[in-house]
Amino acid sequence: MKLLLASQSPRRKELLSSLGFDFQVVKIDCEEILPEEIKIGEAAAYLSELKAKAFRDLAPDEVLLTADTVVAADGQVLGKPKDDNEARQMLRMLSGKTHQVYTGITIKSADKTYTETDVADVELDEITDDEIEYYIQNYKPFDKAGSYGIQEWLGMAKIRKLSGSFYTIMGLPTHLVYKILNEI
Repeated sequence: MKLLLASQSPRRKELLSSLGFDFQVVKIDCEEILPEEIKIGEAAAYLSELKAKAFRDLAPDEVLLTADTVVAADGQVLGKPKDDNEARQMLRMLSGKTHQVYTGITIKSADKTYTETDVADVELDEITDDEIEYYIQNYKPFDKAGSYGIQEWLGMAKIRKLSGSFYTIMGLPTHLVYKILNEI
């Protein structure tokens, strides 16, 4: 089987490779717009499926993996920040609270599609304005949902508690990917 990873995320590439899979990275162009009525817990899977549907037809020996991660806090979905100001707002919203990280995956072959979502709860300590500035300037979190990466300084310094998979928070629920890919 030829595995195709539709993600530009270096973290997803690293995790999939660490699972022992050989794969080719492919690009999918699609507008990632959530319907207003979507439930927060369904957003990541919706976006993952949207990407899979936008890809060309697969050959019988190909399998496509798409993924999307969303952070939810105070009843809002936090995607990737557009700029410094949006990153500051998101990090202030997450400071001192528990939030959820949802990662949806879609694994699609020529004749079947599997979509699953995994969720983890993350409790952060208070983050000062100086710490927010330090993080934004040094880590440029503009490619990360919720404006942070668990594997970076903010995750190391400010996560008080987490419940769920570390890798789901990082952007790929490796346990689900491994299970599904070995079943097909």
